[in-house]
Amino acid sequence: MTVDTFKSEIAAAIKAYDKYIICIDKTPEDFEASLTSLTAKAIKAYESRGAGFRHGIALDKEVTVILSQCDEPLPMCGIYFNLHSPYQKKSLPKTVKPLVEKSSKPKQ
Repeated sequence: MTVDTFKSEIAAAIKAYDKYIICIDKTPEDFEASLTSLTAKAIKAYESRGAGFRHGIALDKEVTVILSQCDEPLPMCGIYFNLHSPYQKKSLPKTVKPLVEKSSKPKQ
């Protein structure tokens, strides 16, 4: 099993990325290289999985590749886009209270 085994799934993901996904960090060419690398990592994880495990997974901030054992000779390949925004503010942990500025004017 090699990355070429899943070339149709990779081609469909690249087409969808180019048409629907807006990513500030990756061009379609960078995405293709990243997807190829992640697929190779997922294959390695799938082939070296422990007894009782059915998946091989590899991911980065933008995409997840999962290979799942099935009744067919080759595993199913799922490619998922991880949707996030670099502009989203991270919320404070619940144990941290926000800083409230105190007024320098005395209360009357």
